[in-house]
Amino acid sequence: MTVGRVMTHNPFTVETGTSILDARSLMRREKIGRLPVIDRHKKLVGIVSEKDLLHASPSAATTLDVYEMASLLARLVVDKVMTRDVITVTPDTAVEDAARLMVDHRIGGMPVLEGDRIVGIVTETDIFKLFIEHFGTRQRGVRLTALVSEKPGTIAALTTAIAQAGGNIISLGTFPGDDPSTGICTVKVSDIPREKLDELLRPQVVRIMDVREA
Repeated sequence: MTVGRVMTHNPFTVETGTSILDARSLMRREKIGRLPVIDRHKKLVGIVSEKDLLHASPSAATTLDVYEMASLLARLVVDKVMTRDVITVTPDTAVEDAARLMVDHRIGGMPVLEGDRIVGIVTETDIFKLFIEHFGTRQRGVRLTALVSEKPGTIAALTTAIAQAGGNIISLGTFPGDDPSTGICTVKVSDIPREKLDELLRPQVVRIMDVREA
């Protein structure tokens, strides 16, 4: 799966001279948390988040009166508070690589570029939606999590056993185990009762960690 499949296309943007009041109003109206910032040539020059705008606002302890604060905010533009060193991806970037960049850099979203042109934005919400789809959260079934051997053919044996029992695999994911010899496998299955799935897979795994209807 690539970023181009999950990103928001044609995202809202602001120019460098946009006031933080206008930027904040746009974020609230459209329910978005960040805005790419472009120059007059439509080239990406920064990104501004809701947190940036809040930090730019006078604190509650300020001695400025309401009119002075309004005047100050009206003159303050996003160019003064935006992040200039923007981390970007392309539509062809793998989703897992985009997620890794967000985690490593502790950011909630990244502009998506084709050359110098902004074609989208990918956010943590987009990744969460993909996570939900990957695990078949909206489909009913039995979800079983097990500690499995890292020997070749282990996952193939599990899926074969499920198929031979008439089960339909809704989702399947593998994760690192406690040591290099084991892994964790989570599989969600329909058309097999919980007790039967537990009985069917128990001989195939090191240990059943959890099984539930979900």
